[in-house]
Amino acid sequence: MSKPRKPKGRPISGWLILDKPVDFGSTEAVSKIKWLFKAQKCGHAGTLDPLASGMLPIALGDATKTVPYVMDGRKIYEFTVTWGEERATDDLEGDVTQSSDERPSEQQIRDLLPKYTGVISQVPPQFSAIKIAGERAYDLARDGEAVEIPSREVEIFRLTLLACPDANTAHFEVECGKGTYVRALARDFGRELGSYGHISGLRRSFVAPFAEETMVPLADLVALEAIEDADERLAALDALLIDTSEALSSLPHLVVNDDQAHRLKMGNPILVRGRDAPVAESEAYATARGKLIAIGEIGQGEFRPKRVFG
Repeated sequence: MSKPRKPKGRPISGWLILDKPVDFGSTEAVSKIKWLFKAQKCGHAGTLDPLASGMLPIALGDATKTVPYVMDGRKIYEFTVTWGEERATDDLEGDVTQSSDERPSEQQIRDLLPKYTGVISQVPPQFSAIKIAGERAYDLARDGEAVEIPSREVEIFRLTLLACPDANTAHFEVECGKGTYVRALARDFGRELGSYGHISGLRRSFVAPFAEETMVPLADLVALEAIEDADERLAALDALLIDTSEALSSLPHLVVNDDQAHRLKMGNPILVRGRDAPVAESEAYATARGKLIAIGEIGQGEFRPKRVFG
């Protein structure tokens, strides 16, 4: 009987909040970070298009277990719409599919925004990761198939017109919920205004709960490759990581002692006592000595672990 394979890399855990440059894919970014940190596991919390820049939260090791909580968080984007052309990809990459000499006034744009605020119905772009009959929409689109993608509800918390530098472009900022496609907003704005439009600039500045100032430019990480001593280089990289528990800051938090932490790691429940203790929570997290121990539920005076961390 063969021995189980030992995982390659270091069992390092935490979040790196990458400031992704333009023309660098999200999958490519994950591979680069995994290689730099010599990490066993790595994944991102929400794809950012190659033509977009900005915040790409990357989870290393056990932090990959908390990715869904970040995926569900609010996001903020700054984006530029260029009027006059609709494109197959709804951004600069695609071929022109519709064009118009019409240009909207600043007031026409402002009057449109309330319609796109709140819970709205949105059809994702043809070039998107939506699955149609088991296949990604972008794969079908690349093969030349025009597919009907069903609309879905997304939530826009805030939508602001920042500037109209000229007749052809407008700059916006949007704070939105999970599943919102900013490219689809540009497409729909253009259609409704009779001018057509596409994204010509896109930057993500916030993914809850990570603040903009936590972002690390890729160039800063690459610069650390110049450190010849491997231990020194990895220590410098590790200092940039954010603790795994930061991804769970929207959940109720329970601080436990060493004995309780041991019980939780073994998969056993612990008693929750005290005047300020939560009575019932479908999801909460427990830490000991500042480190994440478990995610679980609270009920009937107990914290029951669902997922434990090393």
